[in-house]
Amino acid sequence: MKNILFIFIIVGSLSVSCQDNKVAEVIKTEAEWKEILTPSEFHIIREKGTERAFTGEYWDTNTKGTYCCKACGFPLFNSDTKFKSGTGWPSFFREIASNVSETTDSSNGWTRTEINCAQCDGHLGHVFNDGPKPTGLRYCVNSASLKLEAD
Repeated sequence: MKNILFIFIIVGSLSVSCQDNKVAEVIKTEAEWKEILTPSEFHIIREKGTERAFTGEYWDTNTKGTYCCKACGFPLFNSDTKFKSGTGWPSFFREIASNVSETTDSSNGWTRTEINCAQCDGHLGHVFNDGPKPTGLRYCVNSASLKLEAD
């Protein structure tokens, strides 16, 4: 019975739509992620890479909808919270519920807060304390980590 339940959780998580707001941990091997993601997406989402500023698909998009995790489809940000930060990456002042997890990142010689998808742990970018009201936060996200589901 445990094996059947485990398989259901994994298979069920593969079909998560952008509207499904339940956290169900997605477990895949690196080889499985490489089959699903492009090489650039894999580098950014699984190896914590960064795309060049002003090159991503969503940095200047005004389309209304929900920004979901490119790797697993989990809803992360609403377009109503997107703003022009001038940084060249999509920026949001609020996440959806608790769908974005945070960890300390000291990889570049300074400390900052890394943000990840709470469902598949895919790297999204970083959050900074220089955003607009009402939160004062700027979630700076790689476009390659996102999939926009338009309204």
